[in-house]
Amino acid sequence: QVQVVESGGGLVQAGGSLRLSCATSTSTGRITDIGWYRQAPGKQRELVASISSGEYTVYADFVQGRFTISRDNAGNTVYLQMNSLKPEDTAVYYCKAKRRAPWGGTSDYWGQGTQVSVSS
Repeated sequence: QVQVVESGGGLVQAGGSLRLSCATSTSTGRITDIGWYRQAPGKQRELVASISSGEYTVYADFVQGRFTISRDNAGNTVYLQMNSLKPEDTAVYYCKAKRRAPWGGTSDYWGQGTQVSVSS
């Protein structure tokens, strides 16, 4: 059983900040890569940032140094610090966790999403 739970979304004015959290757990295997994605109305879901178990990070070009992804010491909770938010950042933000099973196979699990709304 794998659980992925996002929190921290909300309404903020342009230029403001929000910190999203993604808490993961698994009863078998271990969580490896965790990524944040977003989906705005009428648009496809897109990668925002990801972090590997070795803390290698990847960011979308539109982040432009405004967002920072990090991981807690246990490795199962990931944070997305979002600064200098823009109205175009408005979207539902989803967390995706990759689980590596004891036998080596991997599977992806999505959270339910958290709404981020940025007013102009």
